[in-house]
Amino acid sequence: MIGIVDYNMGNLASVQNAFAKLGAKTAIESNPEKFKDYDKLILPGVGAFADAMEHLRERNMIQPIKDYAATSKPILGICLGMQLLFESSEEFGDSEGLGLIKGKVVAFDTSKFSEPLKVPHMGWNKMFTKNHPLFNNLDEEHYLYFVHSYHAVCDNEEDIIGKTVYGYEFASAVAHENIMGIQPHPEKSHKNGLKILENFINL
Repeated sequence: MIGIVDYNMGNLASVQNAFAKLGAKTAIESNPEKFKDYDKLILPGVGAFADAMEHLRERNMIQPIKDYAATSKPILGICLGMQLLFESSEEFGDSEGLGLIKGKVVAFDTSKFSEPLKVPHMGWNKMFTKNHPLFNNLDEEHYLYFVHSYHAVCDNEEDIIGKTVYGYEFASAVAHENIMGIQPHPEKSHKNGLKILENFINL
């Protein structure tokens, strides 16, 4: 059974529907005391980093998520959920994250270009991936759907399992042991996204 964390900051229905297409059993979970009962956990997210952390704090979810991550059970952050895995974000001022992956979340640097990058980064883009179970039976480069204005910077290069170029290269998928994150929305990325979710189910 896969738990989808409900902290009022994610498009939960579309994530759950994507797993349903794959025949996976999921539950939208708002009770942090029950997180430990799931075989796998999804941390979705849409919106601002600081707001998301405040919602998690108000619902007493931060420590249960950290406790879950300390087990061998897989946890996957999607979009903002991936960013929350990091130590901090500069979105609307410095905000502390879950600290499960070393690094920070920064704004796209638009100053490097004669024509500024359009932000948010929105639409289909390629991800170039390392050999990792999340990407089994996918090409080393494949298109996925992105919507974001900030991106992660990892302290440890080995934690980066996927990269995307939007003006410049940035980390678009990360993994540290059982803790994984993906910046694009697999639930909106058709067959490639469904394959990533299927691979997560099979971990």
